[in-house]
Amino acid sequence: KDSANGAAPGEFPGDFRNGALDFGWDTFSEEEKAFKRGVELNNGRAAQMGILALMVHEKLDGKPYVINTLLGLPSPEP
Repeated sequence: KDSANGAAPGEFPGDFRNGALDFGWDTFSEEEKAFKRGVELNNGRAAQMGILALMVHEKLDGKPYVINTLLGLPSPEP
């Protein structure tokens, strides 16, 4: 059993499949699996960089979330 969630261990670290959703992972070749895992890791890294950028911009000008400006919402003054 996995110490994080009590589930049976998966094929790789972070494999939390529980059988409820099947996207055909078991039908892929080992090369396809490695490629798709690499793509997913890079997407996660890009998302982390995006969040970091939002945090840096908020710290620089004191206005939370760039999205407030994009949606026309008022930004609180620092």
